[in-house]
Amino acid sequence: MQRYNKILKNKDYIKALNLIEKNEENRIFCKHNLEHFLDVARISYILSLENNLNIPKDILYATSLLHDLGRAYSGKDHDVVGANLSTKILKECGYLCEEISLITSAILNHRQENNENSLSSILYKADKISRQCYKCKAQKDCYWEKEKRNEFIKY
Repeated sequence: MQRYNKILKNKDYIKALNLIEKNEENRIFCKHNLEHFLDVARISYILSLENNLNIPKDILYATSLLHDLGRAYSGKDHDVVGANLSTKILKECGYLCEEISLITSAILNHRQENNENSLSSILYKADKISRQCYKCKAQKDCYWEKEKRNEFIKY
């Protein structure tokens, strides 16, 4: 079994995912659920391939599955909370220290745009591209600038 599939079975992951679902039960905007995490993972994988980055699928999927997990316990600083929570989960799922460091660094930086071809930049881009603004029922109330909204399918 791929290590990222072990994340899905991890008790702390499941608990956090359930908390996010409960916290966002009445949210009208994009939700931070497993569907979003998998969209980010798949887009990250495509971006990595297109840019010849050779980032292992196992790393891309783990990072994507965990990137918003801190939202279970914090809204504003969810990246910091998520990186800390992810460290424990990744260890339990068999990730190596250097991989954990790479993944948590990307989680910590996934809200900051940069022009590097790195795991952090791929995660940032995939996170934004994954939003399906073109079908959103809350468009008129969305706080995203119109220029940033995804009006068309990109990936």
